[in-house]
Amino acid sequence: MNALTLLLALGVGAAFFVVLRRLRFVEQELRRVESLVSSPESHESRFVATPQNARPEAVGTPATPDVVRPAARVIAAAHRSADPAIARAPIRAEPAPALNLESLIGGRLPIWIGGAALVLAGFFLVRYSIESGLLGPAVRTLLAALFGVALIALSEAARRLPATAEDPRVAQVLAGAGIASLYGTLYMAAALYHLIPPLTAFVAVVLVTAAAMGLALRHGPPTAVMALIGGFVAPLVAGFDAAGIGPLLVYLGLFIAALFGLAIHRGWGWLALVASIAGFGWINFLIVALPGGDDLSAVGAFTMLLAVCASAALPATGTHNRWLRLAPLVAGFVQLLALAPALEFGALAWSFYLVLAGAALFLSWRRSLYLPAALAALGFLLVLEGLALLQPERSATPIAAIVATLLFALPGHLLASRGRSWAALALGGTAGPLLVAHACAPSLLAPAIWGVIELLAAGACARLAWRVRSDAGDPVLVAATLAAALLAALGLARFLPGAWLGLPLALAVLGLAGWARVARAPALFVLPALPYLAALVVAAIPLFGLAKLIVASLAGDSLPYLALPALPDLFRALALPSAALLVALLDARQLGRARRLVGSMAIGVAILLAYALAKQALAIAALPRFVEFGFVERALLTQACLAAGWILLRRRRFTSLAKILLGLGLLRLVWFDLLVLNPVIEPQAVGALPLLNAAVVHTALAAFWLWLLPKARGWRVGAALLTIATALAVIRQATHGSILTGPVGTLENGGYSAALLGVALFWLWRGIAAGIHDLRLAGLALLTLVTFKVFLIDAAALDGVLRILSFLALGVVLIGISWAYSRFLARPAVEVQVAPPQD
Repeated sequence: MNALTLLLALGVGAAFFVVLRRLRFVEQELRRVESLVSSPESHESRFVATPQNARPEAVGTPATPDVVRPAARVIAAAHRSADPAIARAPIRAEPAPALNLESLIGGRLPIWIGGAALVLAGFFLVRYSIESGLLGPAVRTLLAALFGVALIALSEAARRLPATAEDPRVAQVLAGAGIASLYGTLYMAAALYHLIPPLTAFVAVVLVTAAAMGLALRHGPPTAVMALIGGFVAPLVAGFDAAGIGPLLVYLGLFIAALFGLAIHRGWGWLALVASIAGFGWINFLIVALPGGDDLSAVGAFTMLLAVCASAALPATGTHNRWLRLAPLVAGFVQLLALAPALEFGALAWSFYLVLAGAALFLSWRRSLYLPAALAALGFLLVLEGLALLQPERSATPIAAIVATLLFALPGHLLASRGRSWAALALGGTAGPLLVAHACAPSLLAPAIWGVIELLAAGACARLAWRVRSDAGDPVLVAATLAAALLAALGLARFLPGAWLGLPLALAVLGLAGWARVARAPALFVLPALPYLAALVVAAIPLFGLAKLIVASLAGDSLPYLALPALPDLFRALALPSAALLVALLDARQLGRARRLVGSMAIGVAILLAYALAKQALAIAALPRFVEFGFVERALLTQACLAAGWILLRRRRFTSLAKILLGLGLLRLVWFDLLVLNPVIEPQAVGALPLLNAAVVHTALAAFWLWLLPKARGWRVGAALLTIATALAVIRQATHGSILTGPVGTLENGGYSAALLGVALFWLWRGIAAGIHDLRLAGLALLTLVTFKVFLIDAAALDGVLRILSFLALGVVLIGISWAYSRFLARPAVEVQVAPPQD
């Protein structure tokens, strides 16, 4: 009981706030009219001829009530028509008094609280008689009806009595309370006590509604608000479920319809909005209060009707705010989405939603203002479809998905020329339900049937993309292109084994790249990256195997061949998409800003595939075979990278790819051949021939590639270091043979010095002869290092005549170098004479 009283008090308070806002505006208008109504003498004194642009002085408004009698209006009109000067004079009313706490509490709230108290008194009197058993149902209903009629009669009397005629609020309160009482009486008579049959109750509700509309037209918004409060609160007081949910919903529907009619007739958008909010409030209350079953089905039907009627009523009242116009439809979709699980996603729940969606599309066809609601309907429908398909029982959902596809796709395609929103509806209706069904319930159809349907949908999306094509990059064009590519890839995949998913993705890459070239929209050139990234996701398992292989190889694993994924799976998943993307990259416009990132990924995958393929030739799967062919295999792979990068860089084609290949080759040479798998440390055969062995040829070729690259200091430094490595490899192989492991002997140590000295002398000679400053400096630096090595290391290992001869040879060489270099430095610089300009 206390909770019900609190609920009623809160509802009444909220309604009072709305009424007071409206009353402030009404009182301002009434005071403006009142300023016109006075005696002719008052008019003559109020409006005095003044100079142009001067404000006429207004006499203070007499202390009269807010209401102007009709006779006074007639007098004022006659007086103004008799005096043209006065008729033409500007009229300025005194500003209405500010709405402060004193005027609110002392002058406005009491009368409205009194009206609410009358309504509640009648309701609780009936309730008390029910609980105490004092009166029978018929007597209670009759007394309640008489109470309502008496209140309406008193309102008419208050309108005519001199004491109350000047204050219209008295009549408004009494009329509103009487209407609310009559609504509650009819509900009790028909639904609670079954004193009158349904047809009679319907006729009575129509009559009371007509009376309410007439009184609201006669008394204004306050009466309408009182009727609204009473009509919505009456079922709560009498017990909302006493007679079942069906009669309650019929009552609410008729009552809201009457309010909508009144709002449309008077242009009261606020009344239609408040009625809609109250109706949805009842829906939420019933969803929480009812256990389910048929009652919730009726609530769903009521929700659908309320959303449609409110969406039609609000514009008819003159409501201009587009979001307020759309709010009932969106609220209806949300309510039906919340109701669907309670209705077990059955045919009834789907029918409610699809009918409401059809209404949204119809309204959108009539006025484009409602298109956002149609788009929201499509979005909520996809959510509802996904939730329904995840349920064990989904018999009605596939049929509903087909109906939804036709419902949104057909008008969308037919009206796509109207604008972007219709094209979006066409696209969402064509692809959305199909993709959701495929993702949530792939077992619904056979693979071939899925494939045919998806290819047909892809054709429809492609046709839409063709219709909206432009070089401006419209979002609908991009979305339609993506949907067509996705559906085509899925459709083709249905006719192929699962391992061949890379084929449709490769075709999607090529198709998107070709379409971008045709449409020439910049946004389309990025799209080929998406199916390629999807291919990488699909090939996650083979890529993970390659990642493990790389990690093991970098850690020094001598048998990485054992960690290679199955070659057929690897190539089926990655080879075709990577090749397709690399072909697309021949067009410099493809991939846009993602070109560097995605292109590098494709190049990296292609290199990994080439690596996996190359590892098959020698198939090093055992340690003896690694000793025999390990270094040779690594050298061949490294040289392939270096040679390919060198050729591309020399031809100035695909510079980024060339640098990647060169960097990869050098990284392999340094990391594997000089550090973790150096043949000096790990036993590996390099060949028995003194100069034509793998170790010497490998480093010499690497130095050769770098020496012949464009003259950049970084390349020359690398070439110089590799030249030194070649010289050392020559001596090491000459002293150890095919297997380079073992200690460094005296002869080998001296050989290193001699070889390095020869390299230094060659660099000095070449630098002096060709005028290459960097090469001369490199020769001098190496010569210095060799000198220190001889004095600090080699001399310590020699004794007797060998030490003397080594120092003698070193001295002669150094003296000769110094003499030759000093003569080079002493040469005069070539003077370049510039001829004077001729006149």
